[in-house]
Amino acid sequence: MPTRRAFLLAALAAGACTPGDPAPPVELVLATGLDGAVFKELGAALAAALGDALPGTAVRARPTAASVANGRLLQSGEVHLGLSSLDPLDGLLLSAEDPGGVSAVGRLYDSFFQLVVPADSPIRTVADLTGRRVSLGPVESGTEFTATRLLTLLGVTPDSRRMAHAEAARQLVSGDLDAFLVFTGIPTPAVTDIAGRVPLRLVDLPAEAVLLADAYPGPYVPVTVPATTYRDLGPCRTFAVPNLLLARTALDASVVEVVTRTVFTESGRIAAGHPEAARINVRTGIATGQVPLHRGAERWFRSVKR
Repeated sequence: MPTRRAFLLAALAAGACTPGDPAPPVELVLATGLDGAVFKELGAALAAALGDALPGTAVRARPTAASVANGRLLQSGEVHLGLSSLDPLDGLLLSAEDPGGVSAVGRLYDSFFQLVVPADSPIRTVADLTGRRVSLGPVESGTEFTATRLLTLLGVTPDSRRMAHAEAARQLVSGDLDAFLVFTGIPTPAVTDIAGRVPLRLVDLPAEAVLLADAYPGPYVPVTVPATTYRDLGPCRTFAVPNLLLARTALDASVVEVVTRTVFTESGRIAAGHPEAARINVRTGIATGQVPLHRGAERWFRSVKR
């Protein structure tokens, strides 16, 4: 483990810390996502960038089921950082003061809700999913949370399956699923991987977007998946939700300041290959909804606005 002096010299060179700051943690664990979703790939790139920014700290990306699981792991103190969509966070202790709480490093990019079916499928709306074999994403994922919320609003009861998006894509191709729902950044790896091999269709969801936004004001915004996202699959009307990078409020402010600086100054490296994630920027970074900014993140955002 590096000495306290070595860390302080490195941090001061980066303009992140002051001589009174404590030594960095020996390990920093970032909760990400599962195969076939942007969280896992983006999280791995972020962990690599943080490893460079925090020499002497072992930064580890931990694959998870994504948003709901990440919130739980943060609340319990099992991880230090985590990626999550905005909508499933109301059950957490969101606080920039309580050390047992969770706060935000910043807003990153948006997740798009996508209903993926074979091109010749009779499924045209969410209501058509009743009785169909449908993946709602992994247990404790943001996809499962939002899909369940929408299905409950509509009174729709599919033959629900829970699995990673990559596995859902494979089962759609094999005919073991009729559809899968995915709520992540675009282009979504699970969709891209099969789009060139089998005919697919994204189901237009304009009415569902309005219904969800009316029932739960705040996080849900009607959007369109651009026509250029997946070869011939777009455009497609749906809804989106912001994604945040979260931190344990107990995590030292000097460390979170380095994390924040890395996210927003190394965004090109972190988001490489993910056009939607390339929208990470300082201007929208503070728009974290009901989640307060961590003290370290607030300190960094203030410094760049001087």
